[in-house]
Amino acid sequence: MKIILFEVAKAEQDFFIKSLAGHEVVCYEEKLENENINLAKDAEAISVFVNSVIDQKIVDALPNLKFISTRSTGFDHIDVKYCGTKNILVSNVPAYGSYTVAEFAFGLILNLSRKIVLANTKIREGNDFSIKSLCGFDLVGKNIGVIGTGKIGKNVIKIAKGFGMNVLAYDLYPDATFAQEHGYEYKSLEEVLALSDVITLHAPYTKENHHLINKEKFSLMKRGVYIVNTARGELIDTDALVWALGEGIVAGAGLDVLEGERELKEEIEILSSPEKANLVKNYKTLLEDRALIEMPNVIVTPHVAFYSKEAEGEIVKTTIENIQAFISNKPINLPK
Repeated sequence: MKIILFEVAKAEQDFFIKSLAGHEVVCYEEKLENENINLAKDAEAISVFVNSVIDQKIVDALPNLKFISTRSTGFDHIDVKYCGTKNILVSNVPAYGSYTVAEFAFGLILNLSRKIVLANTKIREGNDFSIKSLCGFDLVGKNIGVIGTGKIGKNVIKIAKGFGMNVLAYDLYPDATFAQEHGYEYKSLEEVLALSDVITLHAPYTKENHHLINKEKFSLMKRGVYIVNTARGELIDTDALVWALGEGIVAGAGLDVLEGERELKEEIEILSSPEKANLVKNYKTLLEDRALIEMPNVIVTPHVAFYSKEAEGEIVKTTIENIQAFISNKPINLPK
């Protein structure tokens, strides 16, 4: 079987090749896109990460394709429905880095509550050792709203309890047993937003929860709330977040993901290419992302909450298992 893997670091390529011995395996560091579609020519199986957008055009250009393995939990970068019409199976990595992302979310919370990044910048850029403007706040006794209580959300709750925070949670499918064991309550989304001092998002992205946090929801929040997003950028309406920050409703934000981040990463390339410019759905969002990056009370990181040695190992292991299972006609981890 011809298997082509994209967005694979050089350090991992040999491992994939050896683990899939007996098959024609080729690895590339770049993402898969229309401009390099020939690299996947004749591929029966491909593996990608979140920066490779597998749309109808890509699928139609690969007539031998039977299987796509995404090395991520989210699969919104793949047109799974269209793949189904072509009898192409899609697998994902349903769980990895549940501790990794939870720890990173709290890293953002601590940076916001104690202004660590700002303090470092003052010294690094201005040799300024004054503590003016660096007064933070304690987490103990504060209300933290956890939106989404899957594996990551549950680990966030455990950490929050260690800091002495009061946990309020929202989930479409509450886990009453876990809540009782760890001493927190499930409430409606509106109640969680209204009562929380810190809000952290850990819900999967679906069409139904696009812009889950919008202007109406920001209007319900406590004045001076802090918000953290390590899930998906599209859960927050960027325009509404810029507004809420400007109004002082949101005192600060920690964002590992941004709405339109894929286009933002390729901004120069897109703006210089008329063909690619058509791919940008909303230039306003790109400009607002730039505005967020420049705000001193906003921390933006490049979608790295998942990125630890341990999580990377889980991703590689599960991806190989997914490919091997497909080869054996016993596919696993097929998202619904």
